[in-house]
Amino acid sequence: MITLAHYMLLSAVLFAIGLFGVLSKKNAITVLVSTEIMLNAVNLNLIAINKYIGVDGFYGQLMALFVIAVAAAEVGVGLGIVISMYRNKETISLDEFNFLKW
Repeated sequence: MITLAHYMLLSAVLFAIGLFGVLSKKNAITVLVSTEIMLNAVNLNLIAINKYIGVDGFYGQLMALFVIAVAAAEVGVGLGIVISMYRNKETISLDEFNFLKW
């Protein structure tokens, strides 16, 4: 039987994988994908908590849909920024972009 602890453990592992990707990778696309993995871990937590602890209703699922919508917007803006950066410097390595530094 799958319990809430199993979902929480899976969510923690997914979040850790995403956090590792964000902190360790230099490729902008990889950082975006890692961010999506972290947001999906949050979605898994919301839905599992709503199933096992939540009150009647679909509050967890609704919050997960909201997170999915925000994630879609984040990817759209992020990919637009990455494409713009690639057109300027012809690379997507985050080490090459220092134009916001003094």
